[in-house]
Amino acid sequence: MARRDFAPGVCIVTGGGSGIGRAIAAELVSRGGRVVVADLDGQRARAVAGELGPPAEAAVVDVADPEAVRALVRDTVTAHGRLDVMVNNAGVAVGGFLEELDERHWSRALDVNLRGVVHGVSAAYPVMSAQRSGHILNTASLAGLVPAPGMLPYTTTKHAVVGLSLALRAEAAGRGVGVSVLCPAVVDTPLLDDVYAAPASLGGPSVRARIRLAQPRFLTPEHVARRAVEGLAANRAVIPVGALAQTLWRVHRYAPALMQGVARLQVTTYRRLERSARRSRGSD
Repeated sequence: MARRDFAPGVCIVTGGGSGIGRAIAAELVSRGGRVVVADLDGQRARAVAGELGPPAEAAVVDVADPEAVRALVRDTVTAHGRLDVMVNNAGVAVGGFLEELDERHWSRALDVNLRGVVHGVSAAYPVMSAQRSGHILNTASLAGLVPAPGMLPYTTTKHAVVGLSLALRAEAAGRGVGVSVLCPAVVDTPLLDDVYAAPASLGGPSVRARIRLAQPRFLTPEHVARRAVEGLAANRAVIPVGALAQTLWRVHRYAPALMQGVARLQVTTYRRLERSARRSRGSD
């Protein structure tokens, strides 16, 4: 159960310029937090900070750059004296089957989704360890808990973020630092419209169309943010959000063969949709 007296304190949210990050920043401010809204897009970060008012400030950061992330944490601690919550949320979506992918797809996913989290953790953890307090919240995905075909770079990095978070949680417990990993089902964010897709999959069914086959109704960023901060306040290890995430996570844990069957059905359906789209384009 979430602590009613939970006070976020000084927070950093990467990827805070839109989607889940923006909503988490707003939720933290609503609970009395002072939030640094960090994003690669400085204009979006400033817009969000302006909407949230004086408790928020904007920062530009490329999470793939370790020195930039260290500077973000260093500047925040210099300005405010401490760091209480580090939300490593920045991410990119990458779509396509393995045979359609090249090194660029893997590099982009690894640089942002995995190394970006590693850089955030590495910068924040020493500060929190010295304080003997603080909480790190890493954004993964349902794709980090179950097989997610058709997006191997994405699901690979999200599984890695789950593993990193759970192992670090064990290391950090003795130093007063909490670690949680956020694993929502599909959320209606700009990420769905900005997928770094393999060329062979372009022109086929959209990511939104594919996903609606399994999850007709998307989660809102605001709902995910509430659950995320509630999970942080309760110091939960894994924070799955949405009925689909709760259900499939349990299926995968207790009936992995059944989950593999579901994943194979997804592949069959996606490939059929792509063939149908190619035939339609050929008849135009």
